[in-house]
Amino acid sequence: MADRYYEGIGRRKEASARVRLHPGGTGKILINDKDGADFFPRIGDLDKVIAPLKAVGAESSYNVTVHVLGGGITGQSSAVQLGVARALLEVDPDLKPTLRKAGYLTRDARVKERKKPGLVRARKAPTYTKR
Repeated sequence: MADRYYEGIGRRKEASARVRLHPGGTGKILINDKDGADFFPRIGDLDKVIAPLKAVGAESSYNVTVHVLGGGITGQSSAVQLGVARALLEVDPDLKPTLRKAGYLTRDARVKERKKPGLVRARKAPTYTKR
């Protein structure tokens, strides 16, 4: 791979992803040293990851390497998607309106709500019994 790459950081829930775009590639995706399809076997997760590249028409122009930690499958795929979009901004800042309109630059701030005392989970109350 070439020495020059463009990097973007993406986060979602408890997941954090460091994404590197290597120009002049063939569209190969490597996530935590595994092929993208092996790392995200669920249908739609890999499509979600490469959606920002498809939005700008560059899905086969870059090789993508990703280091992702924490969270679950959904959080990780969303973190990688945000990282890819931010890395594309480093490549060409003129892509910002396209990526912003498609919603790829907005960090999804929703996280798990904390458990409250006296409840089973954040909002689920124990079953009420009259007698």
